[in-house]
Amino acid sequence: MAIMGIFSLLATAAAEAAAEGGSEGGVGLNFDILETNLINLAIIIGVLFYFGRKILGKTLSERRSKIEEAIQDAEARQKEAGAALAQAQQKLAQAQVEAEKIRSLAEENAKKAKASILEASSNDVARMKQAAVQDLNSERERAINQLRQRVAALALEQAESQLRDHLDDSAQQKLIDRSIVLLGGRS
Repeated sequence: MAIMGIFSLLATAAAEAAAEGGSEGGVGLNFDILETNLINLAIIIGVLFYFGRKILGKTLSERRSKIEEAIQDAEARQKEAGAALAQAQQKLAQAQVEAEKIRSLAEENAKKAKASILEASSNDVARMKQAAVQDLNSERERAINQLRQRVAALALEQAESQLRDHLDDSAQQKLIDRSIVLLGGRS
């Protein structure tokens, strides 16, 4: 690339020299070595090539080392990113395992709670049935007692009414005497 620049400079210099030389019709090549300064140009090109190669080599070498450093840095960052990714994946796997444990524990607790609630409900239903049976039995006993009292009251009323209708004074006196004898005989 530098050599092409030198050749274009040479071509430009030759064109200017030809223009100053008074040639009238265009560009031509002048082969006079002293007039065209070809020796000076060859020396300059040689010096440029010799020293330019060192400078250019040094610049390219520095650039190459910077590129290598950048590549090594990028590779190191890639390794770090890979390690971070692996660690993140491992944490994700652990989190998924932990989430699965939590989910299974929650399901187990839900089943236990369901069983407990069903058992408690069953016990409550049984207790309610027993309480209802007891209430029903007590109501039945109370109703039976009320009926007994009512029947006894009606029987007494009917007996009193029959005694009033059928018991005259002489029958009443006989009943009293008999009761006295019975009471006196027991004592």
